[in-house]
Formats: sequence, C-alpha cells, structure tokens
Amino acid sequence: MPSLELHQLRVAAVAKLICDNFQKPVQTNDVVVACLFHDMGNIVKFQLGDIPEFLEPEGLAYWEDVKTEFIEKYGREQHAANETIAREIGLSEDVISCILAINFSKIGEVVASGSFEKKICEYADSRVGPHGVLSLDERLRDGRKRYLKRIDAAAHDVAVSADIFEVRMGMEYELEKQIFALAGIIPEDITDAAAVPLIEELRDYRVG
Repeated sequence: MPSLELHQLRVAAVAKLICDNFQKPVQTNDVVVACLFHDMGNIVKFQLGDIPEFLEPEGLAYWEDVKTEFIEKYGREQHAANETIAREIGLSEDVISCILAINFSKIGEVVASGSFEKKICEYADSRVGPHGVLSLDERLRDGRKRYLKRIDAAAHDVAVSADIFEVRMGMEYELEKQIFALAGIIPEDITDAAAVPLIEELRDYRVG
C-alpha cells in the first residue's frame, strides 16, 4: 500500500539520520535496508477501513483482496510474514535480524542487546506514526491509546495490558537514552522536515 511504503521510507529516513550522525561505527546499509522492508507483510493485520484515505485510489475492495492473498500465502501473524518475505527477496541474515528486532513486544531484548543496528531500527520505527514523524512521547501515547482500544474490543484484561504497555514504554525511553548518548544530534532534531530529503533519496536506494 502507498501508505505502508511511505511509512517504511520514513522509518528508513529516521534511521539513516541517526546513523549519519552516530559516533560509533554501525552498519548503516543493514539498518537502512531493514527499515525499508520491515513491514512488507503488515497488511495481514490491518483494519483496512480505519483510515479510509490510505486506501485510495484503488479502494477498499482492492486492498481487501490483497490482504486475503497475503494471509493465504504468509499467514495472519505480521512478524512471521515480514520474515518470510525478507527471505523470499534475498535479504541478508544481518538485515533480517534487524527486521526481527523491530517489534515493540521485544523491546526488552533490544535494550539489552549489544547491537546498535537493532537499537536504531527499533527506535526509528517508534518515531513514525501513521501520518509522519513524531516525538517518542507522542508516538507511544498514540500507540498506547490504539493498543488498549484493540485489547478492550477483544475483551482482554485492559488493566494488565496497560501495565505491560507502560513497562515497555519505559524501555523505549531507555533505548532513546542509549542511542543519543552516542549521537551527534538530539531527539528533537528528528522531524518530518529533516526526513523529507532523505525519503526522496531513499526511493532510489540500491539494495544488494
């Protein structure tokens, strides 16, 4: 979907901005490629009617058919779908490892990891909302609201889920500290305006 393509470009732009200003050697190419492809299977989990403008110009019926095809081929779990697609298109194991690290439920593992490639990938994804680059606080608060709404709709324990989400939010803030302790920029330097020129550059990024 065009909206998903733009999301991946934004995440890659945020990640490249950090890599280009990082004071420790990192494998920038692995990070950028991982971010460019990290959500290729995410349509399997989408509630396609939630943001109607994201369906244009093809429309809801078209994207419902695409979603059905993806589910039939890759299953309903988006992270498994993303990994399968990454392997299908021949991405490296290092890149796939970074893709698998972009997962809010695995934030504890990423924070504890020695890999700044994984840290930057997860953090970059945590800075991009449906409509653009956000502060980490804005992104997490928005995510919390949408996540708990889904839990409530599924009749799960909202209180327990809220507690788990708060713990993971705290780990995301810790991740931000880890990254910017070694960066030549600050979190406030990461904005939509800073990402735009990189997005245009990344549209033609050479992979492989």
